[in-house]
Amino acid sequence: MSGHSKWSTIKHKKAGIDAKRGAVFTRLAREVTVATRAGNSGDPAMNFRLRLIIEKGKAANMPSENIDRAIKKGLGIGSDGTTFEEITYEGYGPGGAAIMLMALTDNRNRTAAEVRSTFSKAGGNLGESGSVGWMFESKAVISVDDVSDEQAEEVELAAIDAGADDFKSEEGSLEITGPPSSLQALMECVKAQGLEPSNAVVTMLPTTFMELDVGRAGQTMRLIDKIEELDDIQEVYTNADFPEEALAEYGA
Repeated sequence: MSGHSKWSTIKHKKAGIDAKRGAVFTRLAREVTVATRAGNSGDPAMNFRLRLIIEKGKAANMPSENIDRAIKKGLGIGSDGTTFEEITYEGYGPGGAAIMLMALTDNRNRTAAEVRSTFSKAGGNLGESGSVGWMFESKAVISVDDVSDEQAEEVELAAIDAGADDFKSEEGSLEITGPPSSLQALMECVKAQGLEPSNAVVTMLPTTFMELDVGRAGQTMRLIDKIEELDDIQEVYTNADFPEEALAEYGA
């Protein structure tokens, strides 16, 4: 795996700890509300994006009443009038690695100021729209854990017909990528093989990577942590390729 992939693994492990914090429920509730509005439906069976977010919420032990309340807000039932908009921010870390942020905010001026300050304090730079976006592409990513080589081969063959365009397999794990529109088909393909996806998202994957030395890698990791602590930030993506030493130190 590349440093980026291993960084994603570390973030996945951290998510189990972060899920204990109320801030995670707040972010998920916003996603539920936005997905409900965007899909004009509070029924997960009719709104695939909403279904995925609800599954994410349940995996984080989010109370059902929080999910129901967020859905009702998205449908305009008992709403307090708050509306959220999705905004993308782009910038560079201390070592020049590209960083993209996805935010849900009810006050874009507040969020922009917080993001700019966080970049500045960590030695990074918030760029203009489009400054690093061209280094990423939107992809559906399905992850499957505890899969044998034989199972992985069967899934790959079936997933090709479902739209998959790339696979990564290592140490009993399989990662399938494809166009964003293929997410549901790929999920159903994996389940048809008797397996359960450990993760299923539409995300931004880097098309090029920036290698960092240990010092800059540490600074970039700390910057990403600070960004993720901001209430309005939903996702953070980077093309940083972190050296093994830095990853080991961070994950220790």
